[in-house]
Amino acid sequence: MKSPVAAFGGAKVLVAGGLGFIGSTLAIRLIELGAEVTVVDSLDPDYGGNFANIAGYETRLGVVVADLRDRERLPELVQGCHYVFNMAAQTGHVDSMRRPVNDLEINAAAPLMLLEAVRADCPEAVVVYGSTRQIYGRPDYLPVDERHPLRPVDVNGVSKQAGEGFHTLYHQVYGLKTAILRLTNTYGPRMRIRDARQTFVGIWLRRVLEGDRFEVWGGTQQRDLAYVDDVVEAALLAAATPAAHGGVFNIGGSPPLSLLDLAQATIAANGGAGGFDLKEFPAERKSIDIGDYWADDGLFRRTVGWAPQVDLATGLRHSVEYYRANLARYL
Repeated sequence: MKSPVAAFGGAKVLVAGGLGFIGSTLAIRLIELGAEVTVVDSLDPDYGGNFANIAGYETRLGVVVADLRDRERLPELVQGCHYVFNMAAQTGHVDSMRRPVNDLEINAAAPLMLLEAVRADCPEAVVVYGSTRQIYGRPDYLPVDERHPLRPVDVNGVSKQAGEGFHTLYHQVYGLKTAILRLTNTYGPRMRIRDARQTFVGIWLRRVLEGDRFEVWGGTQQRDLAYVDDVVEAALLAAATPAAHGGVFNIGGSPPLSLLDLAQATIAANGGAGGFDLKEFPAERKSIDIGDYWADDGLFRRTVGWAPQVDLATGLRHSVEYYRANLARYL
């Protein structure tokens, strides 16, 4: 894998959603690479922002509590930036159906406002946008590559597709250096585990650590999972590699496995302690479930030289260890 170290030493970087799961992990990695990092996060209690995510790094980065929809704040945030990583998002699929306008504002309008600020105040900056595999909907074929039709099955997918469209447009029309990453299920330390609003893996980990059983809905669906450190390295390489600018890329992870097998792997990561109950899908989730999915991310691998480094068993074990030591801070 190429090293992004040289690109970020001394660079001024903004990470939107920087107190959340992926954003905070990215911010910490950037600090370690010598960047001057500012994170902006709304700290909306419904989402993943948590000061626990930057524990030990509080004095080494700037923190701005603000909503990207507050466009008056954006010029000062992007001024002088070399890199802008937008990991701010509403990720709940059911939430997007319950509050569609809110999802549209966060996942489409806010990224557009940020792009406008970059265009006006730091047009040479590289902008990396964290998108989602949800925009594909139910796959026609597997693995899914970037040529697959886009047929989102929920408001979240439609909003993220719009967010992507703005980044592509601003690259084509204004020459902004954008890169779009369609992420598969991402897991690891710092993800929201108090409930299933961000990821089902989080609530599974909480249940096994608390000695409770968790629910597996369906169970036969095949999914690939990406460990957060691998996703962060993908974002850094997308930013640091000119050949990636203007591109749209899938980011996958471990080889696909069924949710039943993933449940067993989660219990194994906890030393074999835990159990689960197999359940039918709740009606409101079944209608928007995409079934089997795993990514063909060969385009990104060829473009930047990236490949996942953390296997599933190791990533789950690291996650269990992290939350065993920090559980109270995430409830």
